[in-house]
Amino acid sequence: MSLWGSKKKTDDEEPARDGEEQHEQQDEGRPSPRRAERPRRDPDERTRLLPPGDDGYLDPDDPAVSPYNLWPVRALRYISVLFLMISFIWWVLLFVAIFVSPPSMNTRGSGFFDFSYTTLTVGNLIIAILFFAIPSKVMEISQMVIALLLLIDMIIILAVERLRLEEGWVGIASVVWATVMAMYNVTTDRVVAWGKKEEEERLTGRKETRRSLREWCAVLTASVIMVVMIIITVLLTATLILRSRDASLEPEGKRYYVDGDKYQVHLACRGNITTDFEGRKKPTILIEAGEQPFEDTFSDFIYGAYRNGTIDRYCYWDRPGIAFSDNAPSPHSAGMSADALSEALAVAGEKGPWILVSNGIGGLYSRIFSSRHFRQVKALFLIDALHEDYLGEVGNPKRGFLLWARGIIAPLGIQRLPAALFKGRTREDRVYGTSVYQSGKYIKAQLQENLVANSLTKSEVGSARLIQSDQTPLVVISSGDEVRKSAEWEDKQRDLSTLTEKLVAWDVVNGAPHEVWRTEEGVRVIERRLVEVLEM
Repeated sequence: MSLWGSKKKTDDEEPARDGEEQHEQQDEGRPSPRRAERPRRDPDERTRLLPPGDDGYLDPDDPAVSPYNLWPVRALRYISVLFLMISFIWWVLLFVAIFVSPPSMNTRGSGFFDFSYTTLTVGNLIIAILFFAIPSKVMEISQMVIALLLLIDMIIILAVERLRLEEGWVGIASVVWATVMAMYNVTTDRVVAWGKKEEEERLTGRKETRRSLREWCAVLTASVIMVVMIIITVLLTATLILRSRDASLEPEGKRYYVDGDKYQVHLACRGNITTDFEGRKKPTILIEAGEQPFEDTFSDFIYGAYRNGTIDRYCYWDRPGIAFSDNAPSPHSAGMSADALSEALAVAGEKGPWILVSNGIGGLYSRIFSSRHFRQVKALFLIDALHEDYLGEVGNPKRGFLLWARGIIAPLGIQRLPAALFKGRTREDRVYGTSVYQSGKYIKAQLQENLVANSLTKSEVGSARLIQSDQTPLVVISSGDEVRKSAEWEDKQRDLSTLTEKLVAWDVVNGAPHEVWRTEEGVRVIERRLVEVLEM
């Protein structure tokens, strides 16, 4: 083959190669079959308005830019949900304990503070979870303030012996858990803020300083809620400080453990044991107060009778939850209170004999006690006492709900704090005086009374009437005001005068209120009848 022939073949191949290159260039100008087959999507709110940059970073609003990309952040969220579940279970147990005390969960206080701290914890965790991915300085500072206040509460409860005994392990656990959860939320907020910063720098190239409208709304909502929670915590702390102040008030007499050392009741006696001419012990006046504590009602009258020689000796006690006595486990009936009094008297070495003096609803408690200790009871002395037919009003469901609602908000001190700051209410007023109705212990005692009035208490009073000794001397003194206002009240007072066959007297004191001894005529009548039964 000649050299020219070879050159010609090469010349023929070059045009072919040029053709192939032109064909490839044309292919590059057209989309590939795979790309051509991809369906085109209609524009929506996520469609980019501008093509992505060539720097390789994502847009700050891209959903992929999230602190949840980091496993520590995801783990903290799961832990927060777990803590919320635990707190909610504890909240349910405390809610039930207000009405029925679970084993080993009864507290010697009202139980409303425990419930308040747990409610605060549940709310705190819910807010932290709802706004988990949107950390803010306001949230962090708010959580720190709440944690600090709860830490102060925890220190107060642990440092003041009376509060520590009343709250028990349940109350201490509740406030400690609330404190730990508030501190945990502070840590969580910081970790999420760190994770958000890390992901923004990694995926967008810089830390994002702006917020969307949605994020600003979330921050504002969370801030308002946290301010409310701070106010609630401040009120809890202020009320706890008042309680610590009240705990320094020492009672006359002593507190005695009852019901298997579950709680203490206050019992006090004044005067000396005396005997008559035949060497027999004279009866001791045992007083059962009515709707209010003895110290705010009977105290002045009985002490006056003691000072003027009408009586030689008297004893009184505070029912569970009233004044200086602890709250009893729920449910708690009038018969259970009578048993607690019997136990306290036995522990104190008081053996009677007794003349039972009572007023209002205290008459029901005295009647139950008398029926169970009729050999020791020398007389039954009822001063405008409540008849058992009125237990329906005591156990009214509406009244029970209102008592429960008052108990729930009692730890906030909405009434107690202004009264202490602006009205000069003292610790005596709050423990047993005019402001006692505002305390959680008193409200809990009233709620317990309400819950069983139509069931346990009514049955116990009915049994007491059947087994009451017919030979027990009986005195009934009625309020003239109450009798004049209600014919039914007069009929019920007349019925009380038939409790035994040995009625000494039934007196209606004209112009006297429910607390008959508030008038001079009432004092005169009561003292005269006391002298009569003491000489029998």
